Amino acid sequence: MRTIIVLAVLIGLGFLKLPIERNLAELHRQEHFRGVEFNFDLREKLGQLGFVAALSGFRAIVADGLFIQAYTAWENTEWGRMLLLFRHITTLQPRVMLFWDTAAWHMAWNASVAAMNDKNQPRLALRVKAQREYFALGKDFLERGINNNPDRPDLYEALARLYKEKYKDHERASEFYAKAAALPGARPLLTRLIADWFGVDVNILASKRLSSRCNAVTFWPLAGLIF
Repeated sequence: MRTIIVLAVLIGLGFLKLPIERNLAELHRQEHFRGVEFNFDLREKLGQLGFVAALSGFRAIVADGLFIQAYTAWENTEWGRMLLLFRHITTLQPRVMLFWDTAAWHMAWNASVAAMNDKNQPRLALRVKAQREYFALGKDFLERGINNNPDRPDLYEALARLYKEKYKDHERASEFYAKAAALPGARPLLTRLIADWFGVDVNILASKRLSSRCNAVTFWPLAGLIF
């Protein structure tokens, strides 16, 4: 008899949870939230206490703690450790722009420069290979960040900057500047692009007091590239 009562209670709770879970799933879909993968690899890296905390709804606290560790890894130029930490940070908090952007910056800018200047590697070809691998890691963070946040312009703009400064691919850069500009909250495309492209203060451009570096020879061909 007791078993039947327990089963009835469990079934009743299950029916009560269904509409709540459906509403939560719809909210996640609207917010482009891809969820957190709580697998054994994450548990191994976080440790038992951190993993339990993440399961208990304290993902933000765990992610912030890992972010501090990542900062220490950066100070010690521990690029591999920092990469793993940022992968877990962005898994725990996929809707925080700062984490994706910072991870990409460390990989594509800091780690790539360190790889290129590595005095322990005498072969230039291997240094260039390592540098390109860090470019790719930075790009991967930004692309995955965009997949989790397709409605935010920040990461599109960061990816455009990476294509421009690291890959020297101005066509791809202009493509992602355009995508950023199409989203709510983005600054006007041409102002933002020219400001980044020529290193001009965006407020000067907004007031139409263009830098002498943005003369007619460079300004209008670039505008034509976008439009």
